[in-house]
Amino acid sequence: MSGFGCVILAAGKGTRFYSDIPKVLHDLHGKPILQHVLDTASACGFEKPVVVIGHKAGETERFLKGKARTVVQEKQLGTADAVKVAKKELSGFDDIAVLYGDVPLVKIGTLRFLMKQHKASASSCTVLTVDMDDPSGYGRIIRGISGGVKAIVEDKEAVADEKRVREINVGLYCFDRKDLFEAISRVQKSKVKKEFYLTDVIEILLEDGRKVSAFKTDDPGESIGMNSRADLAKAYSVLGRRKVAELIKGSVTVLDPATTFISPDAKIGKDTVIYPFTFIEKDVVIGKRCAIGPFCRLRPGTTIDDDAEIGNFVEIVRSKIGSKSKAKHLTYLGDTVVGKGANVGCGTITANYDGKKKSRTVIGDKVFVGSGTILVAPVKVGNGAVTGAGSVVLKNNNIPAKAVAVGVPARILDKSKKAKGKR
Repeated sequence: MSGFGCVILAAGKGTRFYSDIPKVLHDLHGKPILQHVLDTASACGFEKPVVVIGHKAGETERFLKGKARTVVQEKQLGTADAVKVAKKELSGFDDIAVLYGDVPLVKIGTLRFLMKQHKASASSCTVLTVDMDDPSGYGRIIRGISGGVKAIVEDKEAVADEKRVREINVGLYCFDRKDLFEAISRVQKSKVKKEFYLTDVIEILLEDGRKVSAFKTDDPGESIGMNSRADLAKAYSVLGRRKVAELIKGSVTVLDPATTFISPDAKIGKDTVIYPFTFIEKDVVIGKRCAIGPFCRLRPGTTIDDDAEIGNFVEIVRSKIGSKSKAKHLTYLGDTVVGKGANVGCGTITANYDGKKKSRTVIGDKVFVGSGTILVAPVKVGNGAVTGAGSVVLKNNNIPAKAVAVGVPARILDKSKKAKGKR
């Protein structure tokens, strides 16, 4: 949105993670927590936001190289101080969106509407809020008679009537830049933690008679901050449920959402059925009318074409499965290309790793891979070929098209000799 700058606060230590890794770099559905926030910011037009880093700044800065501009908060003196250190980098904007690097579940649409309302209302500040069934621990939004924000009261300071308020402060804001930094210059250090809080800016703006408005989201999940590994687990579940709900609302059948885990980045085509206890990770693409699972794991780099069937206890990674092909039972396919209409028998393994490097297996169209076959990569099985049950096809011992290979190690059957023996 024109005239908007963005700052993401990611300097905190995350003491309750008890980790040597910066909190914002912990994995959440296949990518760091902070990357989720960057993706949302990017979708709203912030290609290179300003990210305030602090604890283990070097690690976070290496991750952010080329993705954002960084400034370092040398001492963790609170959220208002963190915004203050980014003042120079934000000087060219009229309004500023303030996001948190450890609040990764805010939706793209929510941020867009927050920004839009801020512009439309001509407010000094617009705060994101949500109603919570149990608002304990959160700052309460106190509204005036006209419905505008009258105050934000921290949980510890709230009186009985205020504690009954269910609308809480999510902690994401849009500010008029000039009003923001004028108010920050007047924020006092807290008596308890000796830090400068961004919520105090709201109080100063209200005292000055400035307009503070609120945009309320209807999804409490957006307010989850990553303060502990328990919060990380909760966020994982929320993102998974969102993805399943999106698929079900669309054109995909998920038979048991409670036991199905699907990365938010996965792409699944129309009329595909996902069976229980299936795990679909990031960078997975599944076509139309497929059957996936149960008890199946699709890892990054997997593409399943239309009308394919992937069954129970099958694991696939960095592989492409052609249309109308099947791998129904107890199979591992790694770094593999399977053509169209192939049948990969129960217990098949592509031995893609020799201890030093990973190699590729190519299985052609309409190949029949017998049960228990081991394919030692690199190796190719030609179109229409067959392997006998329990065969071990050694590396570089390619099987020609329409040939039959059996044994340990696998050998090509001579069809002409077999035919003579029957006469």
